[in-house]
Amino acid sequence: MSEIYDVIIIGGGAGGLSAGVYCSRGKMKTLLLESSSNTGGQCAKTSEMENYPGIVESTGPELMHKFRAHCDKFGVEFKRGLVTELAMESDGFLKRITTRDGETLLAKSVIIGTGANPRILGIKGEKEFTAKGVSYCATCDADFYEDLDIIVVGSGNTAVEESVFLTKFVNSVRMVVLHDEGVLDADRTAQEQAYANDKISFIWNSCVDEICGDELVNGVKIKNLKTGEIIEQECDGVFMFVGTVPATNFLKDTIELSKGGYIVVDNKQETSMPGVYAAGDVCEKFLRQVVTAAGDGAVAAVAAERYIQEEEHWKDSVLDAANDTLVMFWSPVDPASLQLMPHLEKLAADKGLKLVTMDTYKSRNIADRYEVSQIPTVIRFSQGVPAARLEAPAADQLETLV
Repeated sequence: MSEIYDVIIIGGGAGGLSAGVYCSRGKMKTLLLESSSNTGGQCAKTSEMENYPGIVESTGPELMHKFRAHCDKFGVEFKRGLVTELAMESDGFLKRITTRDGETLLAKSVIIGTGANPRILGIKGEKEFTAKGVSYCATCDADFYEDLDIIVVGSGNTAVEESVFLTKFVNSVRMVVLHDEGVLDADRTAQEQAYANDKISFIWNSCVDEICGDELVNGVKIKNLKTGEIIEQECDGVFMFVGTVPATNFLKDTIELSKGGYIVVDNKQETSMPGVYAAGDVCEKFLRQVVTAAGDGAVAAVAAERYIQEEEHWKDSVLDAANDTLVMFWSPVDPASLQLMPHLEKLAADKGLKLVTMDTYKSRNIADRYEVSQIPTVIRFSQGVPAARLEAPAADQLETLV
């Protein structure tokens, strides 16, 4: 039988490494799978890092090295592997991970931190000048272009909103737009903000044909899509805002994804598959930054730990119990649950039965498994199988359970 991990983390960016620290420090047997030769994700490709709280000045690689060292301190196991499949085992608890090399791994919980990559247009010079004048994040890099002139590629909400943000730092923003004059993909509010900003101007019916420079970007070649004319435009940087691509291909038809392919999570970072969590840029979320990814990882790790505790307690106390067990699905904020509890405790004591309480306010995984929709609901389990059930019962109905 394959070794069973408490947690397998897929992806070694800020979210995955943060989860690794919390999982391993919580004494969970933790494996982190990373498809590339180095951990750190997108942050490890950032030349300067100035907006992570407490780290006044650093580089992305330096910060991610510290994240990795923190994982090593608490004993996270690292392995290189590209995950191609994630599935739930027939027991409804263990998860099976398959890698491109055909290796199969088992875990009680999984945290996905595979990230998202900026959409690359493949413009000549784009790859060569990445982090040397080509940027994909205004929040990260705006202050490096203070009082300079920049080009923005894109016209959607992100492109327009980030352009407005950049004007707090730069001398001028010229947006290169594919559409006819006056047509932007952004919503009306964002458009109005852009048009009202004196630092923003537009180059219509055009695309960037080439990004130019020596060691750093010093200009672009812009092609008019109607005339084919190419003009050269001096600039100090190019910001690309044409979307991002989440690394979720291996999850199709497995867990719920947004229209853009991002993982849909709840406030505990849990996905639509119980015991599977996601952290960082791969999630459907408002802000994709190192600090938010680290926070996601911490939440996912703690949620995974509690999920495992709940599932193992359920197995030991109910599914594997030698004698019949009464299970009450309740909520501490539900008055009917509070009123029924002492009557159920007395019944269990009188009949010599074990009573197990499941707080649906904290977690609904097991409640949903047994289609518990009303609170309180009481089920008698015999040899791990439901034998009798009462939904929202009165105290004088409890005897019918036994």
